[in-house]
Amino acid sequence: MIQIGVNSVLFKSYDFAQAAKLIAQCGYDGVEISAIQGMCEHLDLSRWQEQKDELQAIVQENGLKFLSMEVASLNEDRLLLAFEAAQAIGIPIINVGPGGKSGVDEDLAASIATLSRLSEIAGTYGVTLCVKAHVGNSIYNTPTTLAAMDQIASSSFGIDMDPSHIHRSGENAEEALPAVISRVKHIHIRDCKGREQGPGSIELQACGRGEIDLFGYCEALVVGAYDGPVVLEVIGAQPTHTIEQVTAVAAESYGYLNAIFKKLDAR
Repeated sequence: MIQIGVNSVLFKSYDFAQAAKLIAQCGYDGVEISAIQGMCEHLDLSRWQEQKDELQAIVQENGLKFLSMEVASLNEDRLLLAFEAAQAIGIPIINVGPGGKSGVDEDLAASIATLSRLSEIAGTYGVTLCVKAHVGNSIYNTPTTLAAMDQIASSSFGIDMDPSHIHRSGENAEEALPAVISRVKHIHIRDCKGREQGPGSIELQACGRGEIDLFGYCEALVVGAYDGPVVLEVIGAQPTHTIEQVTAVAAESYGYLNAIFKKLDAR
């Protein structure tokens, strides 16, 4: 059955204990812990050993699971720390972006080569490395995603299929998904309005507020027999956002996604 989670980056202005408590109260099954340097480091990879017991206790106390970790960067030093931390803490998936620039063949080749090598390393730690198509980066749409899938053989590599980036690349995510579903191991999800701009305010990223056919997308997941995590990833929260505001985005999105997956007999 589909498990629904939320990336703790939405709660970037609050500590992980506060975030986990509210995530659980919203109804989520689990959490993706943010280790994004310069944005949100609920998991500080430079001192993960110090945090390990506390983070595990927080998740357990709130009846949650660690679904994934977002590192974003392809920096090898950080990812080696992430692999170690994930193995020790019990985090099965690490999510990164592809880096590089769209339309630059050399960047695409370099990204694929790096992902292939790092996926092999991830496998030695018993974790999966996932990459998502990202607007403006070397892997940004279905054809470039398929290129990565074709050239990366490791079973420890997967696709993190984020419909908002596919939508903003000019495709319809619900139509694009079947082509890549065979290697999809993680879902980042949010809504957005428009195809060429950023994802918008945190309120407009709440599932159901934008223009993406998220019901059709979720239906394609179920038809494709996907059984991994579906994780709300809302970026752009500011210190001026109250804890009530960020929790409202999480709660609204959970209700929307949970209703869809129940309708589809996937929860």
